Amino acid sequence: MTELRGDGAATSEYRWALPSVLLGDGSAGGRVRRSTRDWIVDILLFLLACGLTFLSLIELRAQHPPEPLMFAEQVTGALSCAAVWLRRRWPVALAVVTGLLSSYLEMPGGASVAALFTVAVHRPFKISGPITLFNLLTLIPYVSLRPQTELDRTWTAALGVAIVLTVFAWGIVIRARRQLVWSLRQRADSAAEEAKRLERERIAREMHDVLAHRISMLSLHAGALEFRPDAPPGEIAKAAGAIRANAHLALQDLREVIGVLRHSTSEGEGGEGGEGTVPERPQPTLADLPALVEECRHAGMDVRLDLRADGAPEGPGRNLYRIVQEALTNARKHAGGAPVTVTVEGAPGKALSVEVRNPLGGRHGGLGVRHGARIPGAGAGLIGLTERAELAGGRLEHGATPQGEFVVRAWLPWPVETTQEDDA
Repeated sequence: MTELRGDGAATSEYRWALPSVLLGDGSAGGRVRRSTRDWIVDILLFLLACGLTFLSLIELRAQHPPEPLMFAEQVTGALSCAAVWLRRRWPVALAVVTGLLSSYLEMPGGASVAALFTVAVHRPFKISGPITLFNLLTLIPYVSLRPQTELDRTWTAALGVAIVLTVFAWGIVIRARRQLVWSLRQRADSAAEEAKRLERERIAREMHDVLAHRISMLSLHAGALEFRPDAPPGEIAKAAGAIRANAHLALQDLREVIGVLRHSTSEGEGGEGGEGTVPERPQPTLADLPALVEECRHAGMDVRLDLRADGAPEGPGRNLYRIVQEALTNARKHAGGAPVTVTVEGAPGKALSVEVRNPLGGRHGGLGVRHGARIPGAGAGLIGLTERAELAGGRLEHGATPQGEFVVRAWLPWPVETTQEDDA
């Protein structure tokens, strides 16, 4: 059986599976572990029941009832006060028994109030409502059977109704507040889980874009060595150095991604996020695009860059860089040796657009060059680029043209700067 603390807390394993239990709607008779706050509340309610019982005893002695009735009042009053400690385990049964005793006896009234309050807090209205109605009905035999004047009966009935309704309303308010707090905690947990999921997706996209670029470069250089085993030693050394450099960068990128994932996992398990934070490397922007093109040229690709956009914001510039990087990676995979044209245009207030175009199948004027086997691909790159563009508020299109080319086009918003410096 799942162990619950009296304040409604449970282990994280059952946090989502048992929301009703966390609100106090669990099955009766289950084991209850009281927290310090629960002990304080239970002691206060026990003292309240004892205080009301003592006041009833003083009033009864002033009325001089028969000895058998006085003895029954004292015994039931003491037992009812002791039974208050069972209110968390059997609240409904305690409310019914004490309410039934209060239909004629006066001293169990304090315990009846405590039991009614517990039912209102820990049970839904479909249970607490009938229990409250039952307590109201028990006032009828009490005011009718106990010897009192007509005026006393009226005041007793009015006071009893006021006490029952006040206690019930108080319990309903506390229950509603607990439900609100639980709902807010659940929403906060859901928001935290969603944030973690989005961060993992972002890391996965970055890992795919970066590692796919590095590994395709490795495959290109390795294919060149395989295709030209009799190349001059200088070219072989240059290709081997490029392979070593790209392998080192790929391992470094993978190490950083694993470090970020481990850090986020430790935070999710309750680790401190202030120390040991894994810093992210500066993300590339539009200004780094010429360096990317130059790196591809050193790897043997025929890339032509037409850059007609300067000063793009960091966000759109980074997304455009990743789009071009993935498009060049796909060109190396599926159209090795074909010339690639990259055209970038944009201005503030207009869309930042990019077009990456290359002939299909690595053919250019009937001649094609491919070093080694085709690099495998799952097609997830273009899907990720489409999602990236849509999340940035833009769109992306890709596909073959009737002219035998494969084209990737993307449009990203470039907002106008809202702040301008006044001319002095």
